[in-house]
Amino acid sequence: MKLQIYGRGCSKCDKLTANTESAAQALGISYEVEKVTDMNDIIDAGVLRTPALAVDGRIIVEGKVPGADDIRKLLT
Repeated sequence: MKLQIYGRGCSKCDKLTANTESAAQALGISYEVEKVTDMNDIIDAGVLRTPALAVDGRIIVEGKVPGADDIRKLLT
């Protein structure tokens, strides 16, 4: 599973990354995290508000930092 974190590298982006990794580990899934920080790539992905999380190219969270439990539910 490819997990992409879209954002400029702010503290919210770091928190979203940590929560996402925690959720994926709790589910025991194999995953790869990619941080996308280039604004052109963020815009090309269709992200309007950062931070954002995409799973296998599909945006599932945008403009907020959900907790690990909420992300776990989204990943199942």
